[in-house]
Amino acid sequence: MPTRLDALKQHSLVVADTGDLTAIRRYRPQDATTNPSLILKAFELPDYQPLIDEELATIRAEGGDRQAEHAVDRLAVAMGSEIAQVVPGRVSTEVAARLSFDTEASIHKAHELIELYERRGVSRDRVLIKLASTWEGIRAAKVLEREGINCNLTLLFSDAQAQACFDAGVFLVSPFVGRVTDWYKQATGQDFTPENDPGVQFVRGVCQRVGQGGYDTVVMGASFRTVDQVLALAGCPRLTISPALLEELAATPGDVAPGVAMEKSGGPRPTPLGEAEFRWGHNQDAMANDKLAEGIRRFAEDQQRLEGLIADRLAAH
Repeated sequence: MPTRLDALKQHSLVVADTGDLTAIRRYRPQDATTNPSLILKAFELPDYQPLIDEELATIRAEGGDRQAEHAVDRLAVAMGSEIAQVVPGRVSTEVAARLSFDTEASIHKAHELIELYERRGVSRDRVLIKLASTWEGIRAAKVLEREGINCNLTLLFSDAQAQACFDAGVFLVSPFVGRVTDWYKQATGQDFTPENDPGVQFVRGVCQRVGQGGYDTVVMGASFRTVDQVLALAGCPRLTISPALLEELAATPGDVAPGVAMEKSGGPRPTPLGEAEFRWGHNQDAMANDKLAEGIRRFAEDQQRLEGLIADRLAAH
């Protein structure tokens, strides 16, 4: 009997939510996603130490200001390029969270990341630029998509965020499951089953919106806490899953029934959201407001920690 991981792959494209090359080789996902928190973890992995030493030596020789900040981008792309040699699909690489409210700076950073990838022989069609689903991030994605740079809009928690992403024609959105459920657990003190799990219901709703509007945007469920959440979203086009949950799925035999039916009805689309409508709609969702702000802060903190570690290593030589 196939494992649940093998069975899941019959319904959804499986993406590894990690920068760990060993895990990626083991579970053979189609794509891989990274973020500042995952790069911070990968910074200590043995597989990457020769690459990190090489990059830091080059940066040190080049000199200049903002070495640590520049090194984060260089290392993220270097790691992403290694991952691209292992996965057949795409690697997501994140624009710094501190730029989440600056459209022009986000576009500029995306161009820098794509240029770094292309210098390493990784074409832009193998890369997804990750941006926070703020109004400014979505505006940046709209420009980048028109330039042929595909984007992954992350930290997505509200219907307003999802609709604005569809309106902008972004390639992929990452609605979060676990963080949504975390908020409702804390707010209500209630435990949830897979069928009444607020995070699962939210992602199903995003999938339904895509189908009803006939949008081309790919939905990728993200931020899972349990295998049950993953299995409840089988049939969602993509699912990005941590190594711990991939291990659990790979160790368990069994079939997987789809929990999401992706059917495009191509009905009438709602009028595209303007900025005021977007901000009001998002503002009305207390959970989405809390989790978006918290997510940006956490990623920015991890980026700052990573820059500190890099600065220490640069100074040590």
